[in-house]
Amino acid sequence: MTTKRSVITLCLFMLSLFTWAQQGYYTREFQDKKLVKEARKWLKKGDWRQGFTKADPHYSLNATEFYLQYQKNPEQWQALFRWIAETDLLNIPAGRHPIEGTTLVASVEDSENGPLEKRASESHYHHIDFQYVVSGVERFGIIDHVTSVPNTKWKPDVIHYRYDKKLARFYDSSPDRFFIFFPCDWHIAKINNSGNNQRIRVIVIKVDYVD
Repeated sequence: MTTKRSVITLCLFMLSLFTWAQQGYYTREFQDKKLVKEARKWLKKGDWRQGFTKADPHYSLNATEFYLQYQKNPEQWQALFRWIAETDLLNIPAGRHPIEGTTLVASVEDSENGPLEKRASESHYHHIDFQYVVSGVERFGIIDHVTSVPNTKWKPDVIHYRYDKKLARFYDSSPDRFFIFFPCDWHIAKINNSGNNQRIRVIVIKVDYVD
């Protein structure tokens, strides 16, 4: 009986690997349905906003990961949303702006997109990337975990990957949506959009990831 159970378990595991290989695996998954439902309800309620109503999360957001991280590190998340709610993001000078009362720094970047081939994929271990494009259209990519392979060492909190472009997912920004990339969201930023204007202004804030 034990042997049969082991074989069945192995088959189910192999089936899940096959499914991931076919469909891709892009972010951390949570099997606790009650937790996932609770996170979605919390996200929709919006208490996390701290008065910020200029934009909503992009639909690619891992709502459960956001919910858990917010509970573990409320001070930084509250300060982040208060700052972007109270700051004139279109007219504040480009550069690094410390967020008062925290160790957070908002990087205001006037930049340009570029060809996908020249943009590196990346992920972080100790930090979460909050990215809000307030002007222009930035294209982001999310790469598959199953077929992607690290091609650098960690240095110091970033690693890059060789990935299958056909399995990558791409999303265009808009001023009414922000993105959050957690350690399990292996991403690419500043990819050319399909239009003629590649100039952007993006607000990048790195939040501590709490295990």
